This record gives sequence, structure tokens and C-alpha cells, in this order.
Amino acid sequence: MLKGMYPIIATPFNQDGSVDYEGFENVIKTLITGGCEGATLFGIAGEYYKLSADEKEKLAVMAVETCHKYGGKSVISVTEHATEVACEQAKHFEKLGADCLMLLPPFFLKPGAAAIYEHIKAVANSVKIPVMPQYAPEQTGVAIPPETFINLSAECPNIEYYKVECKPVGAYLTKMHSQNEKLGIFIGNAGYQLIEGFDRGAIGAMPGCSMFDVYLDIYNRYFEGDREGAVQVHSALLPILNHIRQNVEQIIYFEKKILMLRGIIKSDYCRKPSFVSDEIYDDMFYDYYNELAEIYGWKKA
Repeated sequence: MLKGMYPIIATPFNQDGSVDYEGFENVIKTLITGGCEGATLFGIAGEYYKLSADEKEKLAVMAVETCHKYGGKSVISVTEHATEVACEQAKHFEKLGADCLMLLPPFFLKPGAAAIYEHIKAVANSVKIPVMPQYAPEQTGVAIPPETFINLSAECPNIEYYKVECKPVGAYLTKMHSQNEKLGIFIGNAGYQLIEGFDRGAIGAMPGCSMFDVYLDIYNRYFEGDREGAVQVHSALLPILNHIRQNVEQIIYFEKKILMLRGIIKSDYCRKPSFVSDEIYDDMFYDYYNELAEIYGWKKA
């Protein structure tokens, strides 16, 4: 069973814009040896939409091999919009050795509820490994009621998990969990709703990877019975999240800056178009970053 922390793997780039494969491998190694149960490839914060087909193939192979090398599980997201293509991609990732498939439902041109349902069902039925549909209405603009996911799991036994990152998330999670307690719910949305998600039955999270040890601290405290301590750590995390997570490109920009400051990757280069920072954005970021660096022993900015 999947549970715990499965951060979204950032895709590091060299200063010339090429993929830094050595840095990519080091990100995964750092996550798994640092206590994460596994890692997730091609999440929205992983910039899958800025990668070529050849780059995605090489990263998928490396992700599976590196996760398994260090004793972790690999989750790879299927993001293709055409059902036929998505099914082929899912079967390919399964053949590579992925432990689970995340599935971002098609959203370009806003297909209807019936089309989305059939897409998810077809992809799940094309493989035998667990499937985790991702519900990210803020990024996709597509709303999916919880009943849809409940019905899908009833039809497709390998749809065992869901990544839920709607706002607000509370009642949505309670609805899903009350209908099927066996569903494995993972929290996304940069970990804003970690405590409430755990209170409502979530078993893990898929946040960004740069502050993985903070998320692990919250998770471990909570599930070891120290909810108060988990809330305190979460409260220390929220200021930096509130600053860097004002849109997706902004958190990607600062996630990479954190990874570089911590010595996990060499360059914080972002492929364009990307977030454009300024002195005030950066100064506020450094203030919040250094507060966490003091607590967790990171290199200060």
C-alpha cells in the first residue's frame, strides 16, 4: 500500500536550458534516502509540459531505476489528452516498472463529465498496476464531483488512490472517505491542507520536493500521535508557502531556488516562459527561507 510522502520531482535544467540528468537523479536520491516512501514524476510542478518526448522517456526510465535503487516506489503521471495515446503511455510506464500511475484527466477544450469518466476508466483498464487519478480543478478548470471518483473505483479495482487538491478540500475528502474508506487519498496543493487532509482520512501527500523534510516532519508527528506538534510545524511552513505559491510558475521558480540553495541541484534555471521575480519577491523569500533553514539545518541564503 502506498502511503506517506511522494513529492513531485522537479526537473532541473542547466543554465543553457538542457535537462540536468545528474541533478535529476540526485533529487530522487535525496528524497528517498531522506525518508520519503517514493517520488512522483510528471506532476504539474515537474514541468512535464516543457519537456520533449525524448526527454520524458529518459526521465521516466531514470525515475523508476533510481527510486528502486534506493528502496523507494515510483509514481509516474499519465498526462496525454487523447484516450488512445494515454492508454499506450500507461502500458509503457507499467512495462518500465512504475509502481503506480497518476492520471491527470484531459482538460483542454473542457471535455464533458462522461468523456472524462470513460477516459479514466479506459486508462485504468489498460494496466494492472494501481492508478491514482489527480483532481486539480484550479490548474485544469475542470470540476469533477466526488461521486464520479467513487463510481470509478467501484468499476475499476486498480483505481486505489486519488490525489485531491481542490479548494476547499475538506468536504470533498469527507465525501469520498465516507463512501469508501479503502480509498488512499493523497493531499496535493503544496501541502496547504495537510493537517485537515489527515484529519479527514488522507494517508499521504504529494507536495513539492524542495522542503520534503518539513513535510515528513509534519507527517511523522501527526501519525505518531503528536497532532499538536504537527500543527506547529505546519504553521512554520505556511508563511513561505503563502509567498511562493501565488501561481504554479512562481512555486516552480522558488522550489528550484531552494533546491539549489540546499545543494541538491546546481542551477535554478527555469525553461521559459517562466515566473519573473524581482528584488522584493526575492527578499521576502529569503526571510522565510532562512527561518526554516535555522530550524532544519539548511544552508542559509
